[in-house]
Amino acid sequence: MTKAGLLLLAILGGLVAGLLGCAAGNEAPGSPTMAKIRERGRLVCAVDGAVPGFSTVGPGGAFVGIDADFCRAVAAAVLGDPRKVDFRPVTAGERFVALSSGEVDLISISSTHTLSRDAVGGNALSFGPVFFYDGQGVMVPKASGVRSLRQLAGKPICVESGTNTELNLADRMREMGVAYQPLRFQSGEQAYPAYEQGRCAAITSDSSLLAAKRSGFKEPAAHVLLPELLSKEPSAKVTIQADPAWADAVRWVTHTLVQAEESGLTQANVEARLAAARRDPSQAEARRFLGIEGDFGRQLGLPADFTVRVVKAVGHYGELFERHLGRATPLGLERGLNRLWSSGGLHIAPPFR
Repeated sequence: MTKAGLLLLAILGGLVAGLLGCAAGNEAPGSPTMAKIRERGRLVCAVDGAVPGFSTVGPGGAFVGIDADFCRAVAAAVLGDPRKVDFRPVTAGERFVALSSGEVDLISISSTHTLSRDAVGGNALSFGPVFFYDGQGVMVPKASGVRSLRQLAGKPICVESGTNTELNLADRMREMGVAYQPLRFQSGEQAYPAYEQGRCAAITSDSSLLAAKRSGFKEPAAHVLLPELLSKEPSAKVTIQADPAWADAVRWVTHTLVQAEESGLTQANVEARLAAARRDPSQAEARRFLGIEGDFGRQLGLPADFTVRVVKAVGHYGELFERHLGRATPLGLERGLNRLWSSGGLHIAPPFR
């Protein structure tokens, strides 16, 4: 064959391979973040580190809480081991800078999804699905007799600076025509002790965080949350906007936790359910979700069985909630909007197909 003929065959071969690759659509685009995590052998995950139920250092020195367990779920999906996490405590004001600078791979802190944060012209952040539905509340000493926001007129209110919390408080008080004194702090570690010491008449944050902090007070019952909510606070996990493949992987870890609960897959039964699905080809939906059929993991740059790894590591969403935040914990939170859609809540996962 002539050189021209060989060259033509090579070009045609390349075109066919390219067309087949496009048709298959199976390969995930490269993720520099996932490549860095795998090279490092560790996920670097930002947590608050001082919010009971969400992330604190436990008696044995390990981080505990629903946010800490989410980091473990991602590590299990990407690295196959939930223990391969370096937890990086950061303040609310530091979290986005830590992410954009590459200091951390993922923010697993209550971070409200807003337009200004999501927009390309904002912080260049990528928000996952809502992980926790909340609303901003206000806590006061029970003995103060304050039972409404209007009764805080002219009084100092503790708030973390540089957060939506600060803006929401200002907006609501302006709407009501109520003057107040914002007492700003850089972090919760500064704000809550100041509140306990009586330096402010009230403190405001997400209601779940107020309940979490109250559980660690000397006298939790001496403090109450006002009935009014200042805002809606749908919080999500956050990655950088410049790496959409990484954002997709984190997004579908969240969906995995929700779908696992809907499917009745628990940390205790996932192995047995996996074995049953392998034996029974008729379990089409289960086989797709568990990675027995299809190549959904590969499309995300994850192993085929990433969902199994996640559930084995931390359980499903309901297990996480009850273990760290539910009625049997010091926080004693009701699931409320954080129930599944089929139980009157807002959590729903898109189909795994």
